[in-house]
Amino acid sequence: QILAAPPTSAFADLPPGRCFSATMRTLVSTAALTTAAVGRSTIPSAGALKPWGASERDEWRTSRKVVRSYREEVLTKLEPLAERWEVEKYGALSQDPERFPLYSVRSRRWEASRPSVLITGGVHGYETSGVQGALLFLQSAAAAYSESFNLLVVPCVSPWGYETIQRWNAQAVDPNRSFNPRGEVVAGRSFNPEAATEESAALLSHLEALGGRDGRFLCHIDLHETTDTDESEFRPAKAARDGVAFEPGTIPDGFYLVADVTNPRLEWHAAIIDAVRRVTHIAPADPDGTIIGEPVLQEGVIGIPSPRSLGLCAGVTDAPYATTTEVYPDSPKADADICNRAQVAAITSALDFLLAERRAGGGAGGAAAKAEL
Repeated sequence: QILAAPPTSAFADLPPGRCFSATMRTLVSTAALTTAAVGRSTIPSAGALKPWGASERDEWRTSRKVVRSYREEVLTKLEPLAERWEVEKYGALSQDPERFPLYSVRSRRWEASRPSVLITGGVHGYETSGVQGALLFLQSAAAAYSESFNLLVVPCVSPWGYETIQRWNAQAVDPNRSFNPRGEVVAGRSFNPEAATEESAALLSHLEALGGRDGRFLCHIDLHETTDTDESEFRPAKAARDGVAFEPGTIPDGFYLVADVTNPRLEWHAAIIDAVRRVTHIAPADPDGTIIGEPVLQEGVIGIPSPRSLGLCAGVTDAPYATTTEVYPDSPKADADICNRAQVAAITSALDFLLAERRAGGGAGGAAAKAEL
């Protein structure tokens, strides 16, 4: 059973009008939710340039407030999907297993002869369109690809973060740095692994239970957002947590993708950008030729070291076609619907490119793409 009765105190801390009905929640913009959730947040301090200890982490966690309902906004949308798809509970967060069950949705007829695709959302729970975009794909577009691919969709990896609109999990750890806790930590690198989390461990175990995560998937698309609160709330919080000085950055104005510089797949990424630009605008490079401090490989695509080495969800498999989407929900030119549709456009264009490669016998991807497809 997908829907368990929520605890009676689930919305005890909600201010008036914030318990969104199924009808009203579609009218509330992602940006408005994010601002309301974190605009009043306080960041604990252990002292100047001193990392947080247990007391600061506890203070941070207890000061977070429930802003929206994982049950109403996610779990209720999974139940109808069970008519066509295999909807499976693969775990639960120990802080409240009934409130935070973890679910995936996959092809009911999983065939070894078909390439497999993994789509993940909500690794950062506050990035709304990652979750809602994955659900919208399942509701509106996934069926069209079900005969060509084995599909596995994990729409909300971090449900506590979804309810509280937080980047971290309840332990003040970034789930999207926790998928390879044995990864190399390099001083000064903008991305480094963090400790393993329940969220990452549950997903890794789920993939292993389904037959393993290496050599199994052709494609992995990890759905994210870059928001104004990254700069106003979450980056300062990370600096305080780690006991380092906060260095201000910039927020890209538009959509972009994050590629693995060791396997950039530039034509595939270009096809995704071309499709998404029909829905929302693409982020330009900063004057120094970077986006979020990382080099721009081509329009709307930045390159980072191997995601697996950095503990990123995008490296959870060895899929030859893997990327992270980054939607910008705080633009005056965007709203919740545009952000969700941009995520769907990214997914469908990525899959359309792979299908075209198959029809062309490898096409621009050459011999390697022929073997993969």
